[in-house]
Amino acid sequence: MQGFGDLEAALMELLWRRERPTTVREAMSELTWHRDLAYTTVMTVLDTLYRKGWLTREPDGRAYRYSVALTRDEYVARTMHDVLVDSGDRLEALTRFVGRMTLDEAAALREALAGYERRIAGR
Repeated sequence: MQGFGDLEAALMELLWRRERPTTVREAMSELTWHRDLAYTTVMTVLDTLYRKGWLTREPDGRAYRYSVALTRDEYVARTMHDVLVDSGDRLEALTRFVGRMTLDEAAALREALAGYERRIAGR
């Protein structure tokens, strides 16, 4: 997953999949397949994701429960936008992106653009 380290990506995937607030211990129990992780490692990474704005958290006794701040689709859209902004030539990047699409993906893009244009035109 672009923009995340391995453990960050694994934790984001876990939280998107769980769809409910999760403690460090709960995350650790589901990540045992990943590797042997120290509680403090998972806690530090979740706290880092929280400070970066990717997660929200709520107190749960002396610990926190973490939730994703963005849906997976919102994350992907933000990432795509950031990559486009970072490209040297937006038109060229978009042209190459569209050139790799299937017909179904191109139709979905046309539909999304039409919806966006209707929305900003106030119709």
